[in-house]
Amino acid sequence: MKQRIITALILAPLVILGIFELSLPLFMVAIAAVTLIGFWEWTQFVDAKSRALALIPTVVVSAVSFLVLPFDSISLGLVTEPHVAMLAVGSVWWLAASALAITYPKSSVLWQHSSFLRHAFGVLTLLPFFWSVLLLRAKGIELDPYHGAKLVLYVCFIVWAADSGAYFAGKSFGKRKMAPHVSPNKTIEGLIGGIITAILVGWGTASWFEIQFTSPLAMVGITLITVVISVLGDLVESMFKRVSGIKDSSNIIPGHGGVLDRIDSLTAAFPVFAFLYFIF
Repeated sequence: MKQRIITALILAPLVILGIFELSLPLFMVAIAAVTLIGFWEWTQFVDAKSRALALIPTVVVSAVSFLVLPFDSISLGLVTEPHVAMLAVGSVWWLAASALAITYPKSSVLWQHSSFLRHAFGVLTLLPFFWSVLLLRAKGIELDPYHGAKLVLYVCFIVWAADSGAYFAGKSFGKRKMAPHVSPNKTIEGLIGGIITAILVGWGTASWFEIQFTSPLAMVGITLITVVISVLGDLVESMFKRVSGIKDSSNIIPGHGGVLDRIDSLTAAFPVFAFLYFIF
C-alpha cells in the first residue's frame, strides 16, 4: 500500500501536467504510447504463440484509423462525422462488453475460444479510448488552449471520484454483489456511493473549470452514464484477466500493476463521455 500511494503521488501530478502543458502533437504521441503499451499488455489475453505477432493486427488497425480519421488540430477541434462514428462504435462496444461481464461466466462460451474476437475486443477497448481522449483535448483549442485539457481532466476526476466513493461505500455498506463471478468485492451499494461521489465532484469541477453543458440535467445525465460504464469497464478487464489466468496486466507501474490495470475504467469512460458530450 505504501508503494502504491507513493507511485500515485508521483504519477498524478505528472499526468495533470502533461494534460495541460503538452502541445497537441506531443499529447497525441503520449496517448499513443500509453495505448501501444495497453495493446502489448492485451496480447496476454489473446491465445497466440508469440506476443509480438499478436501485436501486429492491432497496430495495423490503429495505423489504418489514421488514414480514415483526420488528425490535424482543426479537424479534431471540429469533431467530424468519422470521429463521431468512432466514438459511437466505442460506446456500443462498452454496452456489449458490460453485458458480457455481468452475465459471466455464461457469456464466456461466446468468445473465450476465439482468437479473432479477443483481438477485436482489444481494438474496441483501446482505439476508441485513444481517439476520444485526443478529441476532447483538441476541443476548442484554437480559442482556448486549456478548454480541452479541462474536459480530459473532468473525465479523470469523475472516474477517480467514482472509484474512491465506490470503495468506501462498498466497505461500509456493501452487501449485494454486482458480478460475483468476475469481481466479488464490487457491490451495488458501492456503485451507488461511487455515482453520488462522482456527480458531486463533477458538479464542482464543471463549475470550477467553467465547462458548459446544455443544461444541469445534461451534466448529471452524462456524468451518471459515464460513471456506470466506467465501473463496468473495470469489471470487463477483470473478466478478461480471469479467463486468461492473469492477476495484473504487467508490473510496469510499481504497486499498481500494468497500464491496463490503471486505465481500465478510463478506457470505458472516455469514449462514452465524449460521444454524449459532442452529441448532446
